[in-house]
Amino acid sequence: MIKSFKFCPNCGHAINHFDFRKMTCNNCDLVYYQNVAAAVAVILIREDKILFTVRNKEPKKGMLDLAGGFTDPDESAERTCQREIEEELGITIPIEKFNYFISQPNDYEYKGIPYKTCDLAFIADFPDEDIILEKEEIAAVKWIAIKDINLSDIGFDSLRKVVETYINSLK
Repeated sequence: MIKSFKFCPNCGHAINHFDFRKMTCNNCDLVYYQNVAAAVAVILIREDKILFTVRNKEPKKGMLDLAGGFTDPDESAERTCQREIEEELGITIPIEKFNYFISQPNDYEYKGIPYKTCDLAFIADFPDEDIILEKEEIAAVKWIAIKDINLSDIGFDSLRKVVETYINSLK
């Protein structure tokens, strides 16, 4: 059990069981549902290349990633794409230019706490703008020709499957 969830957040009573779906307190009858977190990833295309970011922090530091991140409360997935691209790469893409592609479940561990996410993948053409990296999260960007992509260099299983599906859709 995760150490953060040993006690009921409502009454402080010890919790006997917590799984990824729900926690129930036998003392106060609180039922807490741990829902899946929504996250986005964007396949940015220019000619026959995909833009990958190189992660600058854990999890998966140093591995390839797609630009994206977690959806904020009251935010659409497309707006998340736009916001994350602005934050990570310093470029603006109109919301209507993000085209939904596919989703994949993901296990994301951050500071010892495992999260279940649903990664929603979108495709967008890269605009003719200069990149301004968010250095705290991204060490570098790499444009990789589709034919040269090594799937094992991609940090997360979910995004590896997204990219593999995208490559196969082009055949």
